[in-house]
Amino acid sequence: MRRKAFVEINVVPFIDIVLVLLVIVLATASFIKHKSVQVDLPTASSQLSTKQKTVMISIDKKGKYFYGKDPLSLKNLEEKLKKLNPKKAIVSLQTDQKTEFQKFVSIVDILKERGFENLSIITK
Repeated sequence: MRRKAFVEINVVPFIDIVLVLLVIVLATASFIKHKSVQVDLPTASSQLSTKQKTVMISIDKKGKYFYGKDPLSLKNLEEKLKKLNPKKAIVSLQTDQKTEFQKFVSIVDILKERGFENLSIITK
């Protein structure tokens, strides 16, 4: 029995190595820490994407209020919201699922009192 001459290069092991390296890069890239407020969002069945620039109000699991990424007291947050135009501003509210419900209601009361029309509640 005669052997064939070595004319082709088998690239299957090379592809395997490249795929393993790709998996390693993607796995480590998902552990990059983002500088944002850590909030464990509750889930909802309906979902709407927000494409316009919005004012982000967050409440973390300890009950601290954030305007964007800046921590504020409820009083200071109310003062910031008074400076916004309630007809044009879009407010996104996200709260940790372990947050006391009264904290959420306090923000909604302020927004309702000021007449904000565009409010979105962020969920997973």
